[in-house]
This record gives sequence, C-alpha cells and structure tokens, in this order.
Amino acid sequence: MMNGSTGRRSGGRGRLRAASAALGLLAGALTATTVGASGAAALTPPVAITADDLTTWQTNGIVWSMAAGEGVVYAGGTFSTLRPPTAAPGTNEQSAVNFAAFDAATGAPTDCSLSFTISSGTATVRALALSPDGETLYAGGQFGAVNGVGVSNIAAIDTETCTVSNSFKIGVSATVRGLAVTDDTVYLAGDFTTVGGQTRSHFAAVTTGASLLPFAANADEVARAVEVTPDGRYVLLGGDFFRINGTNTHALAVVDATTGQLTKAYPGFIHNNSTVQDITTDAEGFYTGNEGTGGGVFDGRIALNLDNFEQRWRDTCLGATQAVLVHSGVLYSGSHAHDCASMGAFPDQPRKHLLAQSVEDPKLLPWFPDTNDGIGEPVGPRVMTRTSSGGRHYLWVGGEFTTVNTKPQQGLTRFADGPDTGAPWVPNVSLSTLTPGRIEVNWQTSFDTDDGELTYRIYKDGSNTPIHTTTGYSVFWDRPQLTWTDTDVAAGETHSYRITASDGTNTSAKSPAQSATVASATEAYPARVRSDGASLYWRWDEGASTFAHDSSGNLNNGFMRNGPAYRQTPAAVTGPSTAIGFSGTDEYAYSNRLHTQPARFTIETWIRTTTTRGGKIVGFGNMTQQNSTRHDKHVYMRNDGRLVFGVQSGGTRTIATSGAYNDGQWHHVVATQGPLGQGMSLYVDGQLRASNILVSGNESQPGYWRVGGDNLSGWPNRPTSNFFEGQIDETAIYPSALSGSTISAHYALRNG
Repeated sequence: MMNGSTGRRSGGRGRLRAASAALGLLAGALTATTVGASGAAALTPPVAITADDLTTWQTNGIVWSMAAGEGVVYAGGTFSTLRPPTAAPGTNEQSAVNFAAFDAATGAPTDCSLSFTISSGTATVRALALSPDGETLYAGGQFGAVNGVGVSNIAAIDTETCTVSNSFKIGVSATVRGLAVTDDTVYLAGDFTTVGGQTRSHFAAVTTGASLLPFAANADEVARAVEVTPDGRYVLLGGDFFRINGTNTHALAVVDATTGQLTKAYPGFIHNNSTVQDITTDAEGFYTGNEGTGGGVFDGRIALNLDNFEQRWRDTCLGATQAVLVHSGVLYSGSHAHDCASMGAFPDQPRKHLLAQSVEDPKLLPWFPDTNDGIGEPVGPRVMTRTSSGGRHYLWVGGEFTTVNTKPQQGLTRFADGPDTGAPWVPNVSLSTLTPGRIEVNWQTSFDTDDGELTYRIYKDGSNTPIHTTTGYSVFWDRPQLTWTDTDVAAGETHSYRITASDGTNTSAKSPAQSATVASATEAYPARVRSDGASLYWRWDEGASTFAHDSSGNLNNGFMRNGPAYRQTPAAVTGPSTAIGFSGTDEYAYSNRLHTQPARFTIETWIRTTTTRGGKIVGFGNMTQQNSTRHDKHVYMRNDGRLVFGVQSGGTRTIATSGAYNDGQWHHVVATQGPLGQGMSLYVDGQLRASNILVSGNESQPGYWRVGGDNLSGWPNRPTSNFFEGQIDETAIYPSALSGSTISAHYALRNG
C-alpha cells in the first residue's frame, strides 16, 4: 500500500545472506529520567522517531516480512508461536504459524489468525504487501496452503474477514521474496522461473484477479526486491542478478511497469559481490539496501533520484543492509553495520543494527536504538514498516534479533514519534588545577540514543542552582571533551562539581561529585609539556569513569576501556597528580579523535613495571573497540624489558634499547621521528638510547592514539602480550620531533 505521507509502498522483501558475529555493547548505562527545561530539544531534527522501544508481542522465530495499514501491522516469517512482552521463550505462548497481525498502537495481536503451511520442508512467509485500498493483503513465500486452502507460494487475504481469497490462485514455481501492488497489478520477485505455467525468470506481474500479465523482466539470478515508482510508470528491481532481459545490469534495474522493458541499467554501479536486498521510495527518490560478501564489497545504502534514476548519494558503511524505509525525510535502515570509518563515522567495532540518515545526505544522524544479531544467519533486523494510529506514527522492525536496547525481545519491536523517555548518560567529569587561582572543569560529552545536541549544567559545592550551562554535540563514537574554567576560587580552597546532561525533555542524574584544591603555584612539569606544544596530554588523574581528559588545551580526550586501576601512587612526577595501572590483559585507552598521519611526531610517557610478558605502551592504530589491523608509530616492551620504537616505512622499521626497563622504577620514555637526517630516536630517562637517522616516513593511514595495548602482530621480538602490565603516567603526543635537550629538560623536571 502506498503511504501518503512518505510515498513508501508498505510491503516485505526477501532477505537471504549475511555474516554472523557477536554483538558488543557500549560501556555506560542509561540513568533514571527526570524532567527539566533545557536549551536542547528532544529528538535532534530531522529525526522524528524516538529510540525508545515500545512493549510489543514477540515471535519464537524470524520475522522476514511486514506490511501495515489502517492501524494494523501484518508480520510474516518462519515462526510458530507468539508470546507477550517480557515473557521468556516457551512461556505464555499462543499459536501463530508463520503469520500474525498486530494492533499498531498497542503491539498486541489482533484476532486475525492465519496458518501458512507446506506439505514438506519448512514453510515461510517472505513478502507481504497491501493493496492501495487496504482491502487485500498479498503474501508470498514458500507455502502450499493457508488455513488449509491450497495455494502455490502466493496468496491473497481479505483484510476485513481475515480469510483466503479463492479467486486469487496462480502457480508460482519457487519462493516469492518481494511483492509490490498497484490498483490492478501485483508484481512478484523471487526464486521462481515459471508463473502460471509460463516462463517468468525471477520477476513477474499478475492481475489482482491472478491472471499472468505479459510483463517480462527476466533475470539471470535471484530477485529480492520490487517497488513501483509513485507515478506508477516504472518498476524498480533489486536482487543478485547480472542481466535483465539479456542486458548487463547488476543488482539494480528500472523497467517499464507494463512491458518490463529495461529503462535504466546499472552495469558496474554496484560491486559484483554485492546485491540489493531492499528498495523503498519517497516522492522524489528511491533507496536501496545492499549486502556484500567478501572483501572490498558494498554493504551500505544508495539514494537515487526518481526524475533521472541517477545517484544522489551513497554511503560505504560495512555490514550488510537488509531493510530501508523513509519517514519524514529520514531514511531508516536495518543492518549489522560495523565499520563506517569511510563515512567519517565509527571505525570497525561491534555491530550497530539500526541507523538513520537524511534522504539528502548520507551522514549518520543521532538515532541509535539497537538489537543483537539473534538467531538464524544471524544479522539482526530484516524488515521495516511504518503506519499511523491514534495520532502517532509507528516504526515497526522485524527480524532475527532476540534483544532490543539490551533487553530480551524476540522477532519484533516498534518505535514511535513520542514520547521520548530515555535520558542521556551521566557525564564523566575530571578536574584540573594546573593554573593558580583557577579550576578547570572537564567532562566527556554524554550519549543519548536519539539526541545529538545535549545541554550540560554544572553545579558547584552541593548547590541545586547551576553556575554554568552550555551545549555540545556527541554521538556514540565521538564524545568530545568540553571544559569550563571556574575563576571564582582562591588558592588553597577546595571545591566540588557535578554535571547533568539533558536532551530537553529528559535529564540525567548528577555526576558523582569531584573535588579539587585550588593551586597556589604553577606545576613545572605540566607547564613545560604544554609550552612545548603537546597536542594531546593525558595526566591520568581521573578517579573513575571511561574518560581520560586532555590537559594540552586541545580537548583531545580519550576513552578508557575495561577498567584500568585509577589513582595509582606514587606518580612519576612530583605533585598532586596520580598514575594509572594496566593489568596486561585487555585494558587500554584510545583517543576520541581520529588523527591524520603525523609526518613528524613525539611520543612521551612514563612507565613503571616488572612484567616479563612485554606489551604495547603507546601506539597508533586504526581501531578503537578491538585490536587494530593497521598499527605503527608505537613504543612497546619486549619480554626481556627492552624497549622498541617502530614505524611502518617500506616495511617494519624498529630501534631498540640495549638495556631493560622492567625494574619496578619509573622511567621517562620518549620516541621521536623527524626528517631525513634526524629520523627515529628513542630516549629513556633523558638520554638517547637508540636511533636511525635514515627512517623519516611512517604509515600514511589515519588512526587513533592508543595507550596500554594494541596489536603487535608482525613486529620484531613480539612480546607474549599485546597489553602492557604496569603503571603509566604523563602521556603526551607532540606534532613535531622534540630535541634531545628539550627531552632532557622534561626529565629533569620530574621533581620540580
């Protein structure tokens, strides 16, 4: 059925292939909601659907297809029972053989009950589509009977009586995976090669009276998606094919709605190892969801214009897209996206299954509800549909998943345009007193699943009235540091601070109170690090949280992973600062910001360890949530305690100390790379210990600075562990190669 406000034809599509992987979850937890006024507004435009899942009945299997209209959502798939929200598998179940109908507004099943069966094998409903008048529901898949009435992989259902039509019967030789319906025509896509006893290879059209039409768009491989353009003149085809009617056009084609004659071909447009899994439309464009197999494939989404069928944009996220749907100018998609670095978004990491983009721009919008991969192949979401009821808009999602927003929920879930009830995460706060008469309040911007712009309020010394209010934008992979300086303080005073984050409707709890005593004099060591141009400076003074605040002034904060040990003493440098401890198993920190390749750089840090398993101390890698696949510009320790500095420059290039530094004492470690003639240098405790003046290049890829651990595969004298066991302090990165005299001066200030 064509939806009037979106131009989208409601209907299910076939889905088949995908890879499997375990879902990782972001650290952090949503807090209890409180309401308060804010400068930010809930739901960052153009997002108009909240990320808060609504209570919905569940299936005991996979939902492959959906259609919606008149406040009812129809779901088809491979399942046998339904159960209420929160009910565990196998409890409170009622029969539903591969089909169910639901009240869109309540999520509860209606009294429409149909059973799709087959004499041998496994029956499944892979496609559903409503007629424009909403009176007939067409179902496709692999089945031989509906409520005992014999059919052949396609059936028509009277929606008022919930009965099978005896007047719509035609034989389809194999599975139907996609359906699209106009006033007088039903278009089919699937595995079949004959319809009504006549040759129709993977695409066909029949009348609403089940008579085969002359429409011929014969494909050489499986068809998965079919959509009619809003003007009814053309049909959009998607699937695995390489030819339509003998003409080269891979995975996507536009044909005449009456004849099936090719109107627009797309040879070479989509990678040969990628397919089109779903197609949806709005008034001005059509959109594809794509799945690839193997390396270098295309898994993302493409937006194309209806006036000329040319590309408007495409994204290149990796992680196959199974479903696409447009609502209010936003393209919502179901996928298992795991790497959107090519889009300027998150690097390779645990999968995200629901995304949103403007129909005009592929940039990811701040809408991040999530499922898991679930059962079956498994890939999570498989289908989406949208409908309205009682003045609200509802987005329904079906698939293989067994959790939604980390809670148990199988097969189905739904979202609405309100109310927004999820509060942002509690901010992570760290204080700094490097300058006399000032306290710097630093915090890591929070995360909210459907709001990017958040409002932050700072509370001082237990007051319930904020002393400062500001806003900041953040998404889960980019939570930049914000800072505010309190100058209404005096030397020797101790003050505490708490911060809240608000989306305009929901406000987080206040962060735990952090206290600092105002400095009366400037600390010599950090002052010198800053004056010498550090672009990143982590002092490791946080008492808890995932936040490593940057003291360089460049707001180049980091994330701490897997709970390293905070507040380690004594620190490397005299003063009120503390160090951080790493266990050598899986703990590390990474920079929030993706950095371009530094042609010249200095890595500076302090270490203390007795390990005999080695490990990476500081390095540059392409990943954040797992070990990097590209890694260089690093300092690591061998099992024997010797230190190695390495870069990629026509191969692995390393220099190493002759002495060991796993003696349980603090050591100042500095690695620099400058131009030819200066090359690589490695200093320990203010003295040059190794150098190679001929190596002036390093790997040209962008990356993240990592501290405490990362991949060391392929590097000389690789230690037993990728992760460093010991304490680290005063880590700094510079965009130039510091001189030996400057490095010696830093070391001399350790007791300053």
